[in-house]
Amino acid sequence: MSPPPATRPLPAHPLPAHPLAVRLPGPRLPGLRLPGLRTPAARSGRWDLALAGAFLALATVERIGAADTLRAPLPLALALGAAVAVPLAVRRTHPLAGYLIGSAALSAEALFVLPSPVSPYANLIGLYSIGLYATRRRAWFGPFAALLGMAAYFADLGHAYPVIPTGVLFLWLLGWAVGYGTARRAEEREAARLRLRQQVVAEERARLARELHDSVGHTLNVMLVQAGAARRLLDRGPERTRELLTGMEHTGREALDDLDRVLGLLRRGAEDAAGPDPRPAQPFQPGLADLGRLTDRLGQAGLRVSVLVDPAAHRVPRSLDVSAYRIVQEALTNTVKHARAGSVTVTVRCAGGSLDVEVRDDGRGAPAGYAPGRGLLGVAERVSVLGGRVEHGPGEPGGFRLRAVLPIP
Repeated sequence: MSPPPATRPLPAHPLPAHPLAVRLPGPRLPGLRLPGLRTPAARSGRWDLALAGAFLALATVERIGAADTLRAPLPLALALGAAVAVPLAVRRTHPLAGYLIGSAALSAEALFVLPSPVSPYANLIGLYSIGLYATRRRAWFGPFAALLGMAAYFADLGHAYPVIPTGVLFLWLLGWAVGYGTARRAEEREAARLRLRQQVVAEERARLARELHDSVGHTLNVMLVQAGAARRLLDRGPERTRELLTGMEHTGREALDDLDRVLGLLRRGAEDAAGPDPRPAQPFQPGLADLGRLTDRLGQAGLRVSVLVDPAAHRVPRSLDVSAYRIVQEALTNTVKHARAGSVTVTVRCAGGSLDVEVRDDGRGAPAGYAPGRGLLGVAERVSVLGGRVEHGPGEPGGFRLRAVLPIP
């Protein structure tokens, strides 16, 4: 027989913290128990067990001390005291069943043995636990059960003043109301947290979709135009074709870099659990200073682009700088895809506390009643986040015009 192969430790895949991160398949080890691991549920169960034990001890001491005055045998009194105290151990997991058992035992204790000064407090904690831990529907059984139990408890005591059982009943119902209100507020907070989480996930997805559309979509469209120009010049201009193919190569590499950067956003949520990424971070975000590189690629594709940038525009906050670049990029992408334009003018200036970005082309313009596509909708979302406004449509005297006004904070 051949020796068994050497074994290697299986890699651990911690759960990612990011809401959009993907859970990686990892080894499942049945029966694995980690020593020293304490969950909140386990700690709560131990506290409830200690609470039940404390009430059981107090009730036992009290019953033994009052053995001479009991109207029933001591074992029965001890059993009823235990039936009142022990259900507190399950007051979180089975609050209604535990309270009903404890309340019945308390009523029997008052009717056949002798009311204990300890048992009513255990019953009050059980009623509070119904309001706090039972479901909304089951919690409403608590007041009715308390009313019946209170009637049985005071039935044989012969109180001449009805204000005493009334006051006790009010106190018991107040304890239930405190637990019920606390539980409902916790439910509302949890529902609000889930809504906020869903909103954050939706906004993150929309942001990543915009990033992919703006960066990768633009470069792929430029590559298509370059490929078409290279195909037409393949026989007539080998040198020009070589330049276009070289430009396509650079454009493709930039598209891959942008794609890796956007996908890196998805990995960022897992870094806290898995440790820092050994690969270097890619913090690059293009801005207005990179418009020259953007227009050079379009120039290779045969589109004449004129860029006029106000020097003051280079001093705007980074968020505005990146957004202005993405808006221009999307406008130029639409020009390449739809306009059949020969030239386009980009103007960026600071005026009146706002950054004004305008892109005009001399193409065929927009048809009447056109509907904005995904790119223009992404521009509108980006501008809305920054508190600005955007307008687009046929230009003067022709072509297409897009203008975005972004307030400078």
